[in-house]
Amino acid sequence: MRFTKMEGLGNDYIYVNLFTETVGDAPELARRIADRHFGVGSDGLVLIGPSDTADVRMIMYNADGSRGRMCGNAARCIGKYVYERGIVRRDALRLETDSGIRHLQLTVQDGIVSSITVDMGAPAFEPAEVPYVREGSEGSLKVRLDDRTFEAFPVGMGNPHAVVFLDESIEAFDLFHYGPLLERHSAFPERTNAEFVQVLDRDHLRMRVWERGSGMTMACGTGACAAAVAGICRNLSDRDVRVTLDGGDLQIVWNGDHVFMTGPAAFICDGEY
Repeated sequence: MRFTKMEGLGNDYIYVNLFTETVGDAPELARRIADRHFGVGSDGLVLIGPSDTADVRMIMYNADGSRGRMCGNAARCIGKYVYERGIVRRDALRLETDSGIRHLQLTVQDGIVSSITVDMGAPAFEPAEVPYVREGSEGSLKVRLDDRTFEAFPVGMGNPHAVVFLDESIEAFDLFHYGPLLERHSAFPERTNAEFVQVLDRDHLRMRVWERGSGMTMACGTGACAAAVAGICRNLSDRDVRVTLDGGDLQIVWNGDHVFMTGPAAFICDGEY
């Protein structure tokens, strides 16, 4: 099986082109190929295939083999992949995901995609949409994680997120301890992506993420969108905000309806598994 490894701000996935390749047990393949010691190593597996409703379809799996509904970094990588590999040679694309159709706008220079803007759709806040179990005041939850209590803001961006704003330095925060506790907190029946955020300025957030099914990753596009939305709702940030993740920066704009994410994508290598 031929594969391509790509990354969006260090959020790396193995991409398989279903126009030319066949995949059998995708969850098992995701677990094996994502293993960083006995496999290729990645945050998960993304399949690129034909679609009846869009230009191409994205099917994604986390590193533990669980199915993911949406991934912003993977969406940008697919935009670069299908354009530069000649599958769809247009700078405006429609991508089918398990969370619906996403619209991609590519910035192309000399045949190379330098950045991609993804219309991530409208954020969700209702418990049934995220989903979460409301245990505190409307719009936030008081969650007890071991020895500390945090205020978490549930936001749906095609997948569930819990955003926590920190008063302390995020660089010293113990993500590996509190991240998995928040991911599996009882308030989130389908688990959640956990974002811990420090406000540097009204137009600049610093975020680290513990992703559902993958653990700590260098970046999470949907998570950056959720963090920006939560910051705007709390009047902590502007509607056009830079989110700095471990792997780099994303620019997030929320116009009050849809959220738009702009950032890069890059090829790492092609191989045979």
